[in-house]
Amino acid sequence: MSRPRFLADEDLRGSIVRAVRRMAPTLEIATVVEEDWSAATDEDVLEFASEHEWLIISHDVNTMKAFAEQRIADGRGIYGLFLVPQSSAIRLIAESLVLIWEASEFEEWRDRIVYLPL
Repeated sequence: MSRPRFLADEDLRGSIVRAVRRMAPTLEIATVVEEDWSAATDEDVLEFASEHEWLIISHDVNTMKAFAEQRIADGRGIYGLFLVPQSSAIRLIAESLVLIWEASEFEEWRDRIVYLPL
């Protein structure tokens, strides 16, 4: 069992990532840009995250969700997808991610699509 690790999709507001890093400096959160995947499609990001056991955080509640659902349906699965409406308060999203990291195991999020804030 291990703690969740997060990958922020390219469209996720940087202010959310910065807030998480301030609240929990040891929490592992990377961005698609930091991982040199900024030109990748949503399908590629899901595959990359799956290969590296990242839970994805995204504002893309349409296409990212659809591709994740397809991966789950065809048996490839995902390690977890957290969808964040653009209008959500930064602090609430950051607090939700820190809570997930502190209170759960990575494996609990397998094939789950969750809307934040909790």
